[in-house]
Amino acid sequence: MKPEPWVSLEEIAQHLAVSQDTVHRWIRNRGLPAHQVGRVWRFKVSEVDGWVRTGKDENSGPLK
Repeated sequence: MKPEPWVSLEEIAQHLAVSQDTVHRWIRNRGLPAHQVGRVWRFKVSEVDGWVRTGKDENSGPLK
């Protein structure tokens, strides 16, 4: 089985239909699963989709 590819900030923002600024805010304030490589953020779509499905927000309760 081929490993899941990493996607960029721009790609994950498009996947979630939000702005890149919103993705940055969710990383900082809501625990969006992301991996920083140097100054670049990378994401696994399956991790992000799982985070959305659970509606978990580490700092302020369920997502709305």
